[in-house]
Amino acid sequence: MTIQTLSSIRVIEFTHAVLGPACGLILAELGAEVIRVEPPSGDPTRDLRGFGTGYYPFFNRNKKSIAVDIKTEAGRQVIFRLLKRTDVLIENFAPATMERLGLGYAALSAAFPRLIYCSLKGFFPGPYVNRLALDEVVQMMSGLAYMTGPSGKPLRAGASVIDIATGMMGAIGILAALRERDQTGKGQLVRSALFETAAFIMGHHMAYASLSRQPIPPMPERISAWAIYHIFTTAEGDQVFIGVTSDKQWVRFCTAFERPEWLADERLSTNNGRIAQRDWLLPAIQTMIARYSKADVIERCEYADIPFSPVARPEDLFTDPQLVEGASLLPVILPNGKQTYLPRLPLLLEGTGAELKHHPPRPGEHTRAILTEMGLESEEIEQLIISGVIAAE
Repeated sequence: MTIQTLSSIRVIEFTHAVLGPACGLILAELGAEVIRVEPPSGDPTRDLRGFGTGYYPFFNRNKKSIAVDIKTEAGRQVIFRLLKRTDVLIENFAPATMERLGLGYAALSAAFPRLIYCSLKGFFPGPYVNRLALDEVVQMMSGLAYMTGPSGKPLRAGASVIDIATGMMGAIGILAALRERDQTGKGQLVRSALFETAAFIMGHHMAYASLSRQPIPPMPERISAWAIYHIFTTAEGDQVFIGVTSDKQWVRFCTAFERPEWLADERLSTNNGRIAQRDWLLPAIQTMIARYSKADVIERCEYADIPFSPVARPEDLFTDPQLVEGASLLPVILPNGKQTYLPRLPLLLEGTGAELKHHPPRPGEHTRAILTEMGLESEEIEQLIISGVIAAE
């Protein structure tokens, strides 16, 4: 079985990079038919290198690809025909791009009143509305980068968390709009934005700032509420995070690591007491952990039933027992033909998760089939190919 909640919904994407494709991926994993509209030469995201190498392969599975030159009148006519049987449009192009192409919300909502139009941008209406934004830009603007790095060294998070979170917000908005359309019969404009999403994520730090008499310290310099909430180095030089967040956990920690003298020390019997002794206690714990292998530390922490984690790299996730044995990795064939495993949508409905319906598509892989379904004759399709309006396999 697989999730088919949105199986009656057709979505078309005018998207690139991470933001828009992340929104579409969520809907695709929930069962919607998602069609990516790419230029005849293919989405430039396909050719990114460095950290961009994984963008297209991850965010575009379970989608179809139609290659159309929407800068031409003939290409736009193809899109208009497709929109007659479309429920949702997602776009994350630069401000005013869709309007210049005649595909903005005002124009399309008049012609297709049931259409739900999701526009994902850098900023909501306001002084910054026309600025171009990137994930890293808004991490700097929102204080997230300040909170991540040490003082004077702002550091972006190690993944495109704001792009993905904003895409999630867009998907939530689309689901709400679909529910409202069930009641009213009308579509609507759904918007989300990178900066406002980043600000939302920073909300609890803003609340802290409102209640604090001191400037908020960045995470590497934070004052932890718990005495033991740190990364320790094992005998092999590997790192393991260990947290002891209650007095009962402290008892189990001391028992697992065979430290009866710490257990008997009244100064350490409470969390606040351990905080007062942190100057000598943390180095002592580090010295102790350094005598054990990573495997031994993990076994003892698991026995003690305390929060812990080895510090992992992305490639470690391919063999993580929880992901592998829990069937949380989907086998995917990448556009270059390589097979790998990538995380499925982290959502179960009645125990059922998303399955793979389509590998990340090749440029225009589904153009011919989709246009045929729309009622175009073979001769008309061939003429569009010859004129360069569409590309098809």
